[in-house]
Amino acid sequence: MRALIKSGPGLGLELVERPAPVVGPNDVAIAVKRAAICGTDLHIFDWDDWAASEVVTPVTVGHEFFGIVEAVGGQVSGIEIGERVAGEGHLTCGTCRNCRAGNRHLCRNTIGVGIHRDGGFADLVAIPASNVYRVPDEVDDNAAAILDPLGNAVHTALSFDLVGEDALITGAGPIGQLAVGVARLAGARHVVVTDTVEDRRNNALRMGASLAVEPGAESLESAMAELGMREGFDVGLEMSGHGAALDDLISVMNHGGRVALLGLYGRRPNIDMNALIFKGLTVKGIYGREMFETWYKATGLLTSGLDVSPVISHVLPLEDFDEAFDLVRTGRASKVIFDLGT
Repeated sequence: MRALIKSGPGLGLELVERPAPVVGPNDVAIAVKRAAICGTDLHIFDWDDWAASEVVTPVTVGHEFFGIVEAVGGQVSGIEIGERVAGEGHLTCGTCRNCRAGNRHLCRNTIGVGIHRDGGFADLVAIPASNVYRVPDEVDDNAAAILDPLGNAVHTALSFDLVGEDALITGAGPIGQLAVGVARLAGARHVVVTDTVEDRRNNALRMGASLAVEPGAESLESAMAELGMREGFDVGLEMSGHGAALDDLISVMNHGGRVALLGLYGRRPNIDMNALIFKGLTVKGIYGREMFETWYKATGLLTSGLDVSPVISHVLPLEDFDEAFDLVRTGRASKVIFDLGT
């Protein structure tokens, strides 16, 4: 089978032929139809310090995928060959305190598909049956391929009540764009987005943002004035991973506001802790999705009006992986999906 792998330290990936994965007694093999590039995959492609510290090579990359059940292990029940499915990319231990309490997304022993074990940029991927999620027929293949990042957006945006609230999203990458649509459907009054890339700002507007602000060219205070806001934002979603964006967000939060942090920081941000304290802000860190409540909410949103198609900018064959990663690296793409043609 075809597999896009990280064979060892250094820049790039390789498309090779590998044996089909072994299907354990509790596993499911999925014939991958669509798979999407994540920022994590870009870190692995570039082999930065994080990738060098986490990834064990050789490994098939990719953790955002959708496909058809090809085979099931002998101990698996309730999953049938031919079903449309996606896969949760975090494999949890099941025995730590959080797992036993039903908080699998907080497992301290998490193993990442496409990072610590073979992933979905391949014709076949095998994962535990407990990580398989059935995809409703109403959800098309491309949308199904990005249920993972949509789950991140859903987890972040729905951490706090949005009905009638004013929300600020700093960072309009694919997850930030998805969060705009989620916030709108969840009942937010105004949704303001900031990003330095014009195409991303325009996509955020297509997803329903009230305003899209270019940092440094327009102030958030002027955006608030344009929308008739007098006190500040009720909910802040930080998705950029840039300290300056976090600082801007905190500066315009209303007293008693709520902040969810999804962006990962390359360097420790220098923020005004006194503002957090004096404003009485609630801050929540977000990692991945809530398994599996977030998945149900995400598919519920997709089947009740959420359109994620503006976020999908390119669909390419797996053989064009170098072009696909270059599109992501240079900011000329939002979400890039591989069509594996299976």
